[in-house]
Amino acid sequence: MQVCIGRSCCSLLIPKNYVNRSNFGTCSVNWLAQNGACSSSRHHNFIVTQAHHRQTWLPGLDPPPYLDQTLAGDFGFDPLGLGEEPQALRWYVQAELIHARFAMLGVTGILFTDLLRVTGFSNLPVWYEAGATSYSIANTKTLLIVQLILMGFVETKRYMDFLNPGSQAQEGSFFGLEAAFEGLEPGYPGGPLLNPLGIAKDIKNAHEWKLKEIKNGRLAMVAALGIFVQASVTHVGPIDNLIQHLSDPWHTTIVQKLLGSGS
Repeated sequence: MQVCIGRSCCSLLIPKNYVNRSNFGTCSVNWLAQNGACSSSRHHNFIVTQAHHRQTWLPGLDPPPYLDQTLAGDFGFDPLGLGEEPQALRWYVQAELIHARFAMLGVTGILFTDLLRVTGFSNLPVWYEAGATSYSIANTKTLLIVQLILMGFVETKRYMDFLNPGSQAQEGSFFGLEAAFEGLEPGYPGGPLLNPLGIAKDIKNAHEWKLKEIKNGRLAMVAALGIFVQASVTHVGPIDNLIQHLSDPWHTTIVQKLLGSGS
């Protein structure tokens, strides 16, 4: 990289992906000369290119140009190049957000019900057998049909708002209840029903809240995958797995379980 001050130029070795330009107005060139950048003693208006460290999922990785840190949780991860097309990137962002929220709800539900089962507070089935259990409120077919109707309606509304942002907040688009949802932007519905605490009402400046949500969501997706693998290998719930591990931490680990299941 080259920095020019007046008629003088000097070269600075700064990686191309770790720069951030800032205009510092009129400054003394003596400071640059003392630090070995250039040699001059006059005052000039100049632009300083300052090194800026960017966190990436793999240290030293050169992130793709379309991942420019404008998205919450952007650490340059797209090894398959799925987000090269802007429309595809927009869709994958929404898909990850929805899967993250489902994972957070799912992991919370699995852990909570499994804790109630193990402690004896409730006679609930283990989570992977819950779908085959009959309930007194309705039979399995009725529950499935109701779920398909409700989830289908919600997902259709979400998809329509994705295609045409703000269209589902127009008057008459939701039985007159549009004000109760008050969509902030695609993927971030608001209002007293979906945002009762009024968190991040200014969604355009809510980068920190978005980052916290997507980080917790990604952790939940990894946790859900771990719970699935544990259930397949050990045939018990996550709380039982935890109790077994704590009772013998050196001999009851994922390594021993995987080796034992393969033998």
